[in-house]
This record gives sequence, C-alpha cells and structure tokens, in this order.
Amino acid sequence: MNSLPVVIEISPAPAVSQALVQLSRKRNVILFDSSLIRSPLGRYSFLAADPFEVFSISTASITADPFVRLEELLQKYSTVSIPGLPPFQGGAAGLLSYELGRCFERLPAPQRDEFQIPLAIIGLYSWVLAWDHEQGRCWFFGQGFPEELPSARIRLAEQQGREVLELLGEMSSDQQCSGRQEDSKNREWTDSDSMLTSNTDCPLPLFPGLRSNFSREEYLNAVQIVIDKIAAGDIFQANLSQRFVIPARRDPMEQYLLLRERNPAPFAGFFAHEDWAVLSSSPERFLQVRNRMVSTRPIKGTRQRGFIPEVDLYTRDELRESEKDRAENIMIVDLLRNDLSKVCLPGTIRVSELCTVEAYQTVSHLVSEIHGTLRPQATFWDLLKASFPGGSITGLPKFAPWKSLRNWSRWPAGPIAAVYSITDSMGLPTAIF
Repeated sequence: MNSLPVVIEISPAPAVSQALVQLSRKRNVILFDSSLIRSPLGRYSFLAADPFEVFSISTASITADPFVRLEELLQKYSTVSIPGLPPFQGGAAGLLSYELGRCFERLPAPQRDEFQIPLAIIGLYSWVLAWDHEQGRCWFFGQGFPEELPSARIRLAEQQGREVLELLGEMSSDQQCSGRQEDSKNREWTDSDSMLTSNTDCPLPLFPGLRSNFSREEYLNAVQIVIDKIAAGDIFQANLSQRFVIPARRDPMEQYLLLRERNPAPFAGFFAHEDWAVLSSSPERFLQVRNRMVSTRPIKGTRQRGFIPEVDLYTRDELRESEKDRAENIMIVDLLRNDLSKVCLPGTIRVSELCTVEAYQTVSHLVSEIHGTLRPQATFWDLLKASFPGGSITGLPKFAPWKSLRNWSRWPAGPIAAVYSITDSMGLPTAIF
C-alpha cells in the first residue's frame, strides 16, 4: 500500500449492521445504508467516523453563502478516488436541515429553536468503509488527512485501517449487540430526556405515549386553510406535516437497527453526534451527480400495501390511476425541472420516469426521475443552492410565506429535514433523539 487512497478489501464482507455496532463508539459515526438492495438503487453503503474537521452553520443569513468555507476546506483536502470501486472513498458527509433554506430565501424565522441543533453540520472524513452489495464486497478506504505529505498520509491511513479492522474482528456481532443492549438498559430513558415534549402536548388516544404537535381540530383546520388557498390560486400544493414524539426507550443505534429491519430502504441513514442522533429510512434520493450528470427522484403519492397479493395489486393500480396523486407528482416534477434548469445546460433536462409505482415494505409510492447535465461553469454547490430544500418537502410554489397558516411565535423550528451525503444521497428522517 504505497499510494493513495489506501485500500484494504475486507473478506468476508461484514454485515453493515455488524460494522455499525462495532464502530458505534467512535465520534460522529455516519452511515449511508442501502438496507433495501434493489437494482439499480441500493447498490452501495458507506460508513465513516472520526472526522478530522467538522464544519457547522448555526445561523441562517440571506446575505451569506453558507458553503463558501466548506468549499475552501474541500479544495484544501482534495480526495483521490479509484474508478470502478464504490464512489464515496472519503470526504465530506453530514446533515443539512430544512431551516438552512433561509440562507436562500427571505422567510420568517421561528422565535424559539426547540431542537438546538446546527442548521448544517458536515464532517470531513479521512476514512470510510464502503460496500458494493451487488458484488457482495467491502473495502476500507483511507485518505490520510489531515496530514499533508503523501508519505505521512499513507502511514496515517494504514494505521487507521489496522484500527478499524481490529475493531471489526474484535468480537462477534451477537456479543457486541448484547453489550450494547446492556448499555441502553443501564441508561434511564425518561420523559425529561426529550427536548420536544414542551410543544407536543396533544396525546393520541389510540397510541399510548405518542404525542403530536396538532390536535385533531387544529390539523383539520390547517387542512381546510390549505384547501382554501388552493381554491384561491395562492398555492398549488402544500406539504402539511405533523410531528409525532414518544419518549426514547432505546439507545439510538439500537433503535436504528430495529428501524432498518422493519422498514428497509435504499437510502437509509444514521448520524450520531454528541447528545443527539438522526435516524432515517427513505426511499427517496434528492440529488445525485456523476460525471456532471444530475438526477433527482421525487416521490409524491402513497398507498398502504395490501396484506394479500390481490389487494396489493389493486391498491397499486388505484395509485397509478389516481388523478390527484399524479397531479401532485407532476407538479413536483415541474418544480424540479425548473430548479435544475438554473444550473443545467439548455435542452439536457429529461424526465426518464414519470409516476412509476414502486413497492416498499409497507407502502407503494409514485416515483419520477429527472436528469440534466451541469453547465461547464456550474459546481455541485450551485446545484444544491438552486434546488435546496427539495420540492417534495416544500410543496409548490417553493418557499410560500405561510403567515396565515403558521403562528410563528408559537411554532418551533422545523424538524431536521435530511441526512445528506455530499457525494450521493439525501433521505428524510423518521426519528430524532
């Protein structure tokens, strides 16, 4: 191993869940997890930890480009990649919140930040474990940062590789899982552990312990406001959501392992940072850029799957033929075509799939896919700024001022919107601790 990146193939390939468990005590562990492997989606998984530098944004300003400093860091620590192997071989990965959108549009800000989590937090990772599920193989990639001299970088990467392989071979996954479960039992998870209970005071009688930030009456009233605004021509579509909260009873990693087992998805993710973690299980990829080719796969339109094949086929057909769901999906396709047109070459934007039905563990979705080619002068950051947050999160038109729908003095900051890999994918979370 006398070149960069340092590459070590791990054979037999460890299970992703086993690797996560055995590396979970490292700092800022981040996992992009194809827990549902389905060609051409869900081919790769990536796990990294111990970033050598962490970039964060705590406040949003319309006058400041939030990514300038990160771009400078990435130019300083430029990674080397080997073609033909998993595409993420070290670099930047982290989390962007929905509220980061206030850097790009003038929007009212909530008076109370309930989460106390940065708007963005991105680590620069010197090493990564990468799986190619299609081939059933796994590699360690080491870039050797923050060292500068190639020889020093190689020595550091080799040392990190030995440490990671030691941890992976330290004990069986069963033994390690057992230990982690004991750890979670030793911690007393109580209602006071949750920082969210103060604004989620509406119990759901059918689900003991679960609370929402809407009462039934408030939610129905909000739906009626959306309907009235659509009828008035103010908006085409709104993404009206409510937050469900339940006191944590498990260690976040243990909860994630349960989540990936019960709801596998091609773009699942786990990000542990100090005293909070984000768990994600998403079928939706926001942006992918490879060789200046851009793709996005918005999802709008959902049906619960049937318990027997005949019912399942019926619900999929009903979803495919639904005028309402198709209209909703097509509106987001148009929004994303417009976003991509800001940074892509004229005439290159194509819709390769429109309202295709995809079945997942418990639901079926309508999925579309749009492609484009970046202009020669456009960067990835230009693309991100032109399209963030994703249209399937915002509704249409994007960044509509919801002063009549939201009381900004009462409502908290929006939930974290994305676990996001700079090089590959973005998913929506199902839980936050």
